Amino acid sequence: MLICPQCNFENPNSNKFCQNCGASLTEKECQQCGVFLPLNAIQCHSCDTVCSEIWLAIAIKEGTEVVGIDEEETEEQAVQEQGEQTEELENTENLPQQTPNLFATGSYLDCEKRYQMLEPLPAFFENAVNAQASVKVIDCQPYQVSPIKAMLANPQFQESINPSVTKAQIPSLAKTYIALQPYLNLGIPYIHDAWQLGNMQVIVLEDRSDWVYLLELWQDDKITSLQITHYFYQMTQLWDLLEPFNCRQSLLDLTNLRVDEDQSLVLQRLCVDIRKKSESSPEQEELPTIKALGKIWQALFSQSQRTQFGQLLELLGNLESGKIATTEELRSHLQLISQELQGESKQSENNVENNLSIDCCEDEEISHPTILQLDELEQSPTKIDDTPTIVLPMQLASLENAGLTDVGKQRDHNEDYFGIETKIHKVDLPKSRVAGARGLYILCDGMGGHAGGEVASELAVSTLRQYFEEHWQSEGLPSEEVIREGVLQANQAIHEVNQQDARSGVGRMGTTLVLVLIQDTRVAVAHVGDSRLYRVTRKGGLEQITVDHEVGQREISRGVESSIAYSRPDAYQLTQALGPRDNNFIAPEVQFLEINEDSLFVLSSDGLSDNDLLEKYWQTNLLNLISSEANLEKGVRDLIELANQYNGHDNITVVLVRAKVRPNLDSQIIDNL
Repeated sequence: MLICPQCNFENPNSNKFCQNCGASLTEKECQQCGVFLPLNAIQCHSCDTVCSEIWLAIAIKEGTEVVGIDEEETEEQAVQEQGEQTEELENTENLPQQTPNLFATGSYLDCEKRYQMLEPLPAFFENAVNAQASVKVIDCQPYQVSPIKAMLANPQFQESINPSVTKAQIPSLAKTYIALQPYLNLGIPYIHDAWQLGNMQVIVLEDRSDWVYLLELWQDDKITSLQITHYFYQMTQLWDLLEPFNCRQSLLDLTNLRVDEDQSLVLQRLCVDIRKKSESSPEQEELPTIKALGKIWQALFSQSQRTQFGQLLELLGNLESGKIATTEELRSHLQLISQELQGESKQSENNVENNLSIDCCEDEEISHPTILQLDELEQSPTKIDDTPTIVLPMQLASLENAGLTDVGKQRDHNEDYFGIETKIHKVDLPKSRVAGARGLYILCDGMGGHAGGEVASELAVSTLRQYFEEHWQSEGLPSEEVIREGVLQANQAIHEVNQQDARSGVGRMGTTLVLVLIQDTRVAVAHVGDSRLYRVTRKGGLEQITVDHEVGQREISRGVESSIAYSRPDAYQLTQALGPRDNNFIAPEVQFLEINEDSLFVLSSDGLSDNDLLEKYWQTNLLNLISSEANLEKGVRDLIELANQYNGHDNITVVLVRAKVRPNLDSQIIDNL
C-alpha cells in the first residue's frame, strides 16, 4: 500500500500516481524549491536542501550474549565501562575499514532494496557470530507502509503483542519496541520497521544519534534544581516501565540518555539488562537494582561537575545505603523535594486560577497566544507492576494558540473573521496539581461583498461564541446534537438578515465555517464550506481533517474519479454555506478526535489552503511549530507571507492551536496484554 504524500490517500503498490489527487508516487518534491527528485535522493540537486529522513538501523547477529560483570566489579564501574564500550563501538563504526560489498556505503540492508546505507557497517560484522552494529540509512520507499506500521494499525494484532509471543513476521528484537510504542511520550524510541535476514535481525528506529546528551544539558547553568528533580522522576517512571521487559539497562548508559527539542528525557535505543554475579551467591546472577539508578545520577553530577544540592545529596545517600529500596519510596522523596523547591519559588501560587482569553480579529490583526503550561506538573507515586497495554491515557500538558488574518494582494477588503476563546483552570495543592483547559476556535470566510461577507463571518463568530457560552457548561465536550444546533443557529442568524434586507441570488451574504472545541485531550470539529482543519503530528505528518463542501468533492463521494470530478467548470462551487439558505439546506459535519500525541491544529481559509499550499510546505512551515520552542505568532505570520507569495488572490486567515500531552500515569489505567 502506498500512502500519498499530498492527501494521505491509500493507493495500490502498482500505482505511479495517486488515485485521489494525482500526485506522483515515484518521485518526491523538494519542499524548498519545488524540484522533483528520485525517492532515494538525500539532497536536492538544485538547492542542496536535505530532503530525506534519516533513520538508524540496528543489526544484531542472533546468539548475541551479554557478558556478565565480574564479581569484584562495582555497579559504578560497570556503568562506566559500559559507556566506554558504547563509545568504542561508535568510534569503531566511524573508522575507515575494508568493508565487504554486502555492507558498503550505498548498499541495501534488506532484500527489497528499501533501506540504503549512508555509511558502512564495520568489517568484522559480516563474519561475526555474536555482534551488534548500527548504521544510518534512508528509506527509498517512503510512501510504502512498513509491515510494522501495518501491524500496529491492526487492532487484533495489537491485542496479541507480547515479548513472549512468537510471530514469524516479527523479529524477537522488535517485540519489545512494538509493545512500548504507546509510551513514546515517555521517551521510548519510535520503531519504523523491522525484519529478519538470515541469522541477522534488523530494526529501524528514529535517528536520535545527533540529539543532545542529557549530560550536556546537565552542564547548562540554566537548568534548575526543579528540572533536575523532574528528570529523576521521569527516570523512575521509565525504570518501572522497562522492568517487565528486562530493559532497565537503557537508563544505565549515559550515552543512551538524550533530550528532545522540548528538553524532555528520551532514550536513543533499548538495551537489554546486564546481569551481575550475586555477592551472597556467586553462582547466581542478579538484575540491576535502583542502586544502579542512583549511581547514574551521581555520575551525571560528577561528570558535569555540577554541585549537588542538599535534599538530593541526602536522597542519593539513602539510595546507596539501601534505606530507599523501591521506586514508590524514591518517587515520594522526589515529590517532597519538588514541593519544597516549588514552595521557594512559588509562594503565592496555591490558588485556583481562571484565565480567560478572547480574541476576535480581522484586517491584519494578530491574536495574542493563550498558554496553558504544565511542564513541571508532578504525578503521584505509581508503580507499573504489570506489563503495559497498548492504550495509554494522556493528559494535556500545554495549550497555546495564535491567529492572524490578512486582506491578501488582490482584494480591497477582508471578509474573513476568526474568534479564539480559551479558558484555563489550574489548582495547586500541597500534594497534587490539577489542571485543564477548554478552547473554542472559530474561522469564517465570508462572501457577498462589502457589508455582506464581513457581516456574515463576524455574525457567525459572535453567534457561536454566545451560544457555547450558554450551552457548554459541563466538564465534557458538548454532544454532536448541541454542536450541530449551534451551527444551525448561526446559519439562521445570517439567513434572517438576508431576508430582512431582501437580498437575493449572488447578493445574499454567507460564510464558510470551521469550528474546533477542545476539552483537555478531546476535540470536537464542525464545518460548513471549504475552510479547512488540518492536524500535524510528528508521527502522522499532515492530515486534512475536514472535507470541502464543494461540487468536486461531492462527485468524488459518488464514485467519480477525481480527475473527472475536478474537470467540471463548477468543481469548486460550494455545496454548503452559512446564510444563503434556511436550515433545511444545511447539514454541518461534526466529528470527534482524541489528542494522543503532541499536535498542531491548523484552521485555514482557502486563501491559505488553495493550490495544495500546505500539502507542499507543511514540513518547512508547520512541522517545526509542534516544538514548544517555536513561536506561534511568528508561525502565523510566516504562513500569511507564504500564502501571499504563492496565492494572494483571496483573503488569508489562519488559526494555530498547539496541544502537547503527556502520559497520565495517575489514572492507573494500565492493563495486562
